[in-house]
Amino acid sequence: MASSSSFPAPRAPSKKPLGKMADWFRQALSKPRKLPDSAESTSRDVSQPSSRDDPPAPGLSSALSRTPPPTHVGASSSSSSSSSGRWSKDYDVCVCHSEEDLEAAQELVSYLEGSTASLRCFLQLRDATPGGAIVSELCQALSSSHCRVLLITPGFLQDPWCRYQMLQALSEAPGAEGRTIPLMLGLTSAAYPAELRFMYFVDGRGPDGGFRQVKEAVMRYLQTIS
Repeated sequence: MASSSSFPAPRAPSKKPLGKMADWFRQALSKPRKLPDSAESTSRDVSQPSSRDDPPAPGLSSALSRTPPPTHVGASSSSSSSSSGRWSKDYDVCVCHSEEDLEAAQELVSYLEGSTASLRCFLQLRDATPGGAIVSELCQALSSSHCRVLLITPGFLQDPWCRYQMLQALSEAPGAEGRTIPLMLGLTSAAYPAELRFMYFVDGRGPDGGFRQVKEAVMRYLQTIS
């Protein structure tokens, strides 16, 4: 039997000292992990401050400043209503008279303009453009007025310009009921112009010279277009 002393005794596996093993674990834990490229770029984009030249992100104030102003329906409707109805023309009444009846025409205009309705009147010798052509001024006065008051007197029937205005008023609005208002002064019904036979006239022999009826006729027509 062989002696036990001829075989070497097995050596125990070598072990690292405990202190070195602890140091190795601490180094492994303290070493930062490498992130994937996508996560790293995302982290870099979030943490990196924006450049000075980059425009700032729009805040609440800038968003509100870009909001278009609201459309005011009332303003547009008011603008459209001002361009129609009574205010679509410069005058409510054009008083057609002869030169010798200027005083009576001025009294009528003062009555209409001084009423509560504050009617806008065109009086030729007061409102016509100085230096303007007579025909152009007469036609412009008629087209710029809603109603036409014909101050029919003996002088009106003898004045060619008054007759021209009367025919022009009838040709512009032959069927416009209430626009042309004849006011008879100092004449009988027999002298009433034949061109106006289809219209009622206002008799100026009353206490107020028929001015009140003229005003009421103008107001009735203005109500139809308002």
